[in-house]
Amino acid sequence: MPARSRYASTGPPRTDRSPTVVFFHGGGWVTGDLDTHDDVCRLLCRDVNAVVVAVHYRRVPEDPFPAAMDDCLAVTRHVADHIDAYGGRRDRLAVAGDSAGAHEAAVAALTFRDEQLPLAAQLLAYPPTDFTTDHPSVTENADGYFLTKDLLHDFRTGYAGDDLETRRSWQLSPLLATDHRELAPAIIGTAQYDPLRDEGRAYAAALEEAGADVFHRTYDGLIHAYLNLFGVSPAAKAATDEMFTELARRLA
Repeated sequence: MPARSRYASTGPPRTDRSPTVVFFHGGGWVTGDLDTHDDVCRLLCRDVNAVVVAVHYRRVPEDPFPAAMDDCLAVTRHVADHIDAYGGRRDRLAVAGDSAGAHEAAVAALTFRDEQLPLAAQLLAYPPTDFTTDHPSVTENADGYFLTKDLLHDFRTGYAGDDLETRRSWQLSPLLATDHRELAPAIIGTAQYDPLRDEGRAYAAALEEAGADVFHRTYDGLIHAYLNLFGVSPAAKAATDEMFTELARRLA
């Protein structure tokens, strides 16, 4: 099935051109859809005062790598090429996502850099960035915090298979890209009790070392998928608010 998208228009009336955010949902490339992240996208639209294009990409087991990547890139390129219909500010186009969607946003940012296409920002919430190894937080937070070590391994294998050489590709492991220079400004959020915490931290460090504009925060007390918990957890709402505020600053 081709990628589907939803245009979010919640927010104050706009009298001029607006920033645009292309959002990719999480779910381990297996679950998640436009509905599971509709509240997140509406909050993003309101608080960033941007047009939000939410993307539903093909998923495993029917469609493994590179189907999700191809869909996310296709939609982002389409929005860029037809920006007048999606906000109108080509110089204020951003990508965003959580979990698997954050991975696809990171890959989109690398691709746009390589193709010399402008991108104003990337928002990555608890991104998986390394398919080749388990970072310490995978063992530290292996069980009891929603995303488990076993489930993470199932997600990785379902999307990428078992071939290590394939997994070393930057399109699967953005952390292993040979060059992180000149990437779009990044807002990266990680959670204390998340198996993916350390690879998100490592990606933020790699971008900072390459000279990128990076905002990174590890949110104490939170677990994976906190973006979806903003309605029930004050700590998750505070984290989401801070990340969206940082994105809004870069799209102002």
